[in-house]
Amino acid sequence: MIRFEQVSVTYDGLPHPSLRDVDLTIPEGELVLLAGPSGAGKSTLLGAVSGLVPHFTGGTLRGRVTVDGRDTRTHKPRELADVVGTVGQDPLSHFVTDTVEDELAYGMESLGLPPAVMRRRVEETLDLLGLAALRDRPLTALSGGQQQRVAIGSVLTPHPRVLVLDEPTSALDPAAAEEVLAVLLRLVHDLGTTVLLAEHRLERVLQYADRVALLPAPGAAPRLGTPAEVMAVSPVYPPVVDLGRLAGWSPLPLTVRDARRRAAGLRARLDGAEPRTPEAPHPVQAHPVQAHPVQAHPVQAHSPQAHSVRTPPARLPTRRLFRRTAPAPVTTPAPPAEARALSVRRDRIQALRRVDLTVAPGETVALMGRNGAGKSTLLSAFTGLVEPSAGTVRVGGATPHRTPPRDLVRRVGLVPQEPRDLLYADTVADECAAADRDAGAASGTCRDLVGELLPGITDGTHPRDLSEGQRLTLALAVVLTARPPLLLLDEPTRGLDYAAKARLVGVVRGLAADGHAIVLATHDVELAAELAHRVVLLAEGEVIADGPTAEVVVSSPSFAPQVSKILAPRPWLTVAQVREALA
Repeated sequence: MIRFEQVSVTYDGLPHPSLRDVDLTIPEGELVLLAGPSGAGKSTLLGAVSGLVPHFTGGTLRGRVTVDGRDTRTHKPRELADVVGTVGQDPLSHFVTDTVEDELAYGMESLGLPPAVMRRRVEETLDLLGLAALRDRPLTALSGGQQQRVAIGSVLTPHPRVLVLDEPTSALDPAAAEEVLAVLLRLVHDLGTTVLLAEHRLERVLQYADRVALLPAPGAAPRLGTPAEVMAVSPVYPPVVDLGRLAGWSPLPLTVRDARRRAAGLRARLDGAEPRTPEAPHPVQAHPVQAHPVQAHPVQAHSPQAHSVRTPPARLPTRRLFRRTAPAPVTTPAPPAEARALSVRRDRIQALRRVDLTVAPGETVALMGRNGAGKSTLLSAFTGLVEPSAGTVRVGGATPHRTPPRDLVRRVGLVPQEPRDLLYADTVADECAAADRDAGAASGTCRDLVGELLPGITDGTHPRDLSEGQRLTLALAVVLTARPPLLLLDEPTRGLDYAAKARLVGVVRGLAADGHAIVLATHDVELAAELAHRVVLLAEGEVIADGPTAEVVVSSPSFAPQVSKILAPRPWLTVAQVREALA
């Protein structure tokens, strides 16, 4: 169905090919998982299947890519639309209509399908993806995860023979991700659809893949094999495989069920040991956090994430990267973040209902819950993007929606789901220079942090040439440059591989150790297990659980990490905890 013959792709201005001499055959009716580190060329490979590479991305493609016998170099994406359906990492940028139902119908209208067929397929897709209640909702009013499901549905309605998906579950909560994967499996098994998807959260997808295509490094030849064969040599692997390697299990387990069946000996070795958890912060901060004045900059007005931070959002690297020679510190005796009986209405929807939340200096809090539960709305309230309909919200004692942006960025920084909202320069070097100026930080501060988080990225690289995960990491570095007392992260690991996630964990831990309060809205249960002192679960805008991470997630079948499921009922959360105990 899909055939790569000696395919190489080189982009202008880059010294090395993104893909080099790729030979790969993907037969009809298989679900193939494309795995590999960030920047290894996964998105380029997917784009070559859909025809986006090189027709829209530019660059030079050598060799031949065929899909159902059609050469993608001579057939533009429109001429492949009846065969290939594509869902990118950023669904909002691909939408062409205003409402959910219209977007689901648009692709079929372009192909000239009869109205009766269109109506039936729209209804089927609404049911398949749990979107029926949202059919008339404006696309801009949806959460990131809801937008992702609409994007997937919009390419399902034309019934393509090949589906190409780039990080399809990255913005979905665990339950919604399972629903989407179940739909993909049904298409593969019942209709013979070929599915090629790239995903960094291997723990979600690995068990469903027929085969795995591994891109181990930029320009390296891919390796295609069964999940077990590839995971035995892969540089990226989910926690269940990491635990299997640590325990010496052979063959390596690929699912929680397999691991639980082998875990009796490991549980015995851990008897009497207790997992070390992140130390909770003291109620009173020992030293004030410094912040810098900043200058306002415009954001993209058309974006639903457009906000007063990068004006710019405040930002801060680790202690190792900073000389504390800044202006006089700004002390914030009030909690960095506090909400009392906070309620918010958005587009006639009660997004938050009487939320009480206080975040102490040095504390990391994970907001979790289904898509649309109110996580991003709560972050928006802390940055002044939305005004409470009832109750109060404070950041460092100030009311966000009544505080001028130049003052607000001294108290809070936000890294949104869409990094393009913060990135407007033509090169990484220019982006970092602007961040240093905006934050009043020493020259090179932002670039040093980029070097830690994104090793190997050159100064002259354009942000649009970075992968989604790399752009998100660059945006994080930009925000961290101003060292905010309160840092808000909205889905910070979207598009990040395991190595990049580990680097992010190290930076965030350093920030918390320096007394910065951190609130992250995430569907990444593994990240919450690694970082969070507390987990706050939201449902329908209400707080339904708030407590230490182990207490909240171990008892939750949806939000428990893989290690917790394997070693339950003991409160082990991460492979790192097990490794430390065994050592």
